[in-house]
Amino acid sequence: MVGRWQVEGAWGVDQLRWVEDAAPPEPGPGEVRLRLTAMSLNFRDLLMVTGRYNPSQPLPLVPGSDGVGVVEALGPGVAGWSVGERATPLFCVGWPGGRLPADAPRHALGGPLPGLLQTWRCLPAAALLRPPAHLSDAEVATLPCAAVTAWRALFTEGGLRPGQQVLVIGTGGVSLFATQLAVMAGARPILVTRRPEKAAAAAALGAEVIVAPSGGWGREVRARSGGGVDLVVEVGGAGTLSESLAAARPGGTIAIIGVLDGMDAHLSLIAVLMRGLRLQGVFVGSGEDHAALHAALRAHPTLRPVIGGHHPLSALPEALRALERAEHLGKLVIEAG
Repeated sequence: MVGRWQVEGAWGVDQLRWVEDAAPPEPGPGEVRLRLTAMSLNFRDLLMVTGRYNPSQPLPLVPGSDGVGVVEALGPGVAGWSVGERATPLFCVGWPGGRLPADAPRHALGGPLPGLLQTWRCLPAAALLRPPAHLSDAEVATLPCAAVTAWRALFTEGGLRPGQQVLVIGTGGVSLFATQLAVMAGARPILVTRRPEKAAAAAALGAEVIVAPSGGWGREVRARSGGGVDLVVEVGGAGTLSESLAAARPGGTIAIIGVLDGMDAHLSLIAVLMRGLRLQGVFVGSGEDHAALHAALRAHPTLRPVIGGHHPLSALPEALRALERAEHLGKLVIEAG
């Protein structure tokens, strides 16, 4: 297969079409052409393809924000890269470092910019990083969105320190990376899941696991943590935010990342005010965050991404449906083959 997947005409997984490319694109000034070897899926990709993320996004759209590839060609003016090197793009190609730019969402791969679920992609050389050499292509492909988000939530925004306690919700990609990184940092992760069949695997990563199929787990987390956790990695959104507020210690931080359980939340400001809680939005992370994550993984080579399944690029629609069923643990990887 040589080409790209794109959503055409209308939103929906069944609107994905494979478009053949006659020849690879030529990189422009300052660009590098990557031949993609592996990609991974995020819940954001499903929201994007189905029109729930940004219904006003122009079509056609090539989805996919995470991947890794081999440098095939260099555009005019590119220095520091050689043909044959392995490279992974930043999720937000216009955010090299520092504070979140006001226009950062405009520079995200897989919407609004064309994504990585294709054979080739020309990208700014400044938006590429050399991944850790000990990780496979499949493992590297899981990092740009989920792992970088977890890194920024824990360290850049959360200031996590050894001995602190972190609440992690569910067993998706961000949550499992947050668990592993918290253990790496000497913190104590407490993970809440509605799926008892995944509890043992989550515990094996170093988390204390609470199986809570219904509400009310926020108070249980507060009791088990001795008065509340220092940081909550909040991926659920509207459906879990009230429990996260209950689980946090006075002065704790809620890192708001995802909307798996809804986008519009009823928020009790009394709980926020009286307990001095900090609500911090996290939009993935910068190039500096991504590079810092790579450095940590090089220093801790036993920390490996959890991969819950592999799919060929030809089976992208089936992979997205598997993502929606959420029967896997960790990340789903797409391999170009």
